[in-house]
Amino acid sequence: MTADLTDPGWTDGLPRRTYDAVLTATALHWLDTEPLRTLYGHLAGLLREGGVFLNADHMVDESAPRINAAARAHTEARKERERGDGAQDWAAWWRAVADDPGLAEPARRRFALLGDPRTPADAPARRPRPTTVEWHTRTLRDAGLREARPVWCSPSDAVVAALR
Repeated sequence: MTADLTDPGWTDGLPRRTYDAVLTATALHWLDTEPLRTLYGHLAGLLREGGVFLNADHMVDESAPRINAAARAHTEARKERERGDGAQDWAAWWRAVADDPGLAEPARRRFALLGDPRTPADAPARRPRPTTVEWHTRTLRDAGLREARPVWCSPSDAVVAALR
């Protein structure tokens, strides 16, 4: 099944009305704040009592700013070393995908839907998207889930679990 998760009727195509568990992984960071808030409400309604929602995605824990700064510096230094060894950055990788005859059309559809990552780093900033563990856990509780907290994290990613 393919669905636009920002379409209010996206759940109509699901084979069941309730689920024991829903898992997302590196998908929801593409949604802007308000559509994601709405989606969390829909997901809360899909879970049976006691059901679990897990979201593994790019999000940071802002409670440790010095640790986050050190982790960012380490990541940037690693990326610089890799580029020196000939590794492509994100924009170059997408340029290669878009130039491949077999991938050009899927890349075009991706760019139309999510934006073109080949643009220079000084391009206008993307729309507001939630990036913190705190935002996700608070919004999940506001959506009707009883408990929400991170269950795993790295400096740039986390898994948030929420129970209905």
